[in-house]
Amino acid sequence: MLAADGVALEILPKIDVPGENSSSGYGQIRQRLVHMLGVALDLDIAAGAMAELSWQKETMLEILIGLFVRKLADEVRKGMPRRYLAHEDDLTAVRGQLDITRQFTTLLARPDRLACRYDDLSPDIVLNQIMKAAVERLVRVSTSVENQRCLRELAFFYADISSVPPSALAWNNLILDRTNSRWRELVELARLLLGDRFQTTSSGVTQGFSLTFDMSRLFEAYVARQLKKTLAGTDLTVHPQGGRLYCLEEAETGAGRFMTKPDILVKRRGVVELIIDTKWKRVARQMDDPKRGVSQSDIYQMVAYGQLYDCTDLLLLYPHHAELGSTVGVFGTHRITGTARLLRGATLGLHGDCKAELRALATIRPLSDPPSHQRPTSSDPQQNAD
Repeated sequence: MLAADGVALEILPKIDVPGENSSSGYGQIRQRLVHMLGVALDLDIAAGAMAELSWQKETMLEILIGLFVRKLADEVRKGMPRRYLAHEDDLTAVRGQLDITRQFTTLLARPDRLACRYDDLSPDIVLNQIMKAAVERLVRVSTSVENQRCLRELAFFYADISSVPPSALAWNNLILDRTNSRWRELVELARLLLGDRFQTTSSGVTQGFSLTFDMSRLFEAYVARQLKKTLAGTDLTVHPQGGRLYCLEEAETGAGRFMTKPDILVKRRGVVELIIDTKWKRVARQMDDPKRGVSQSDIYQMVAYGQLYDCTDLLLLYPHHAELGSTVGVFGTHRITGTARLLRGATLGLHGDCKAELRALATIRPLSDPPSHQRPTSSDPQQNAD
């Protein structure tokens, strides 16, 4: 999404929907993209809020701004969060504790002033500074009359909060606990709009704005979050970007080299049962390509994962599209030569919550040993390598 001086350019991802080249198709793509973002960020986007948005008329940017301002307005009406902040000041009367060192050094010649240290309940905290930074940024780029109205009202509420540039926001000092947990979703939306989630580039000044999503990362996060919900209550656990085993070790020192980070590991009692690698690519029909467009490097990567993590079930997962027909799920199953490891290729529909599809894909099936004719028998190492 690129916006500058009243001109907006929106480039939508290739999400398969009916009538994708029509205004209704574009609306469905935006709706499914927001659904993916909501799942990946664990946002509770109510059906009512979704229904209020104009999917066909508004750009993706205005839709995200609309979601943010509605949620923020609802929370601000309930009360702005505050915290006790430590202050040091020279006062005419004691407040809090007396700073003895400063009193008898810097203020030694000022008996009318007392060096005090005290805590004051203040709304000027990191959480509110993040919200104000998002409001100030979005009011410069939104072209929606309704969004502009809400943003200007919110700017009034945050008038007394310090203005901090997005690049200087103290995200590491942000405290979310039981007293302000209801703000977590807004923090995630603000982080998204300020350029810290699923984005490859983001810049914002008065004249322009960009919002770019890395669909590979978003698809991975979406699948991982949905799989966690699907397997909740079972003895299987989901670990995004887990593992981190090294491919190589230094012969002399044993130091690891070339760390691996599989997209998703599914474990049972600490043992890796399934490795999933998500790919934001369009799988080809078998009649067009016997290999279905699967990259050779992706196969090599999965073979290495199976060896390193001693896992017998490997899955390459792609988004489904209409050219593949109506059947969603496994489109190919192959045994890795000479092993009991099975590599499956599958697609996942991006409509609904897809829990049933993921539950079927995550079903762990015991594998028998490979047939004897598939085992390497040659004594020539080079022939076996070939």
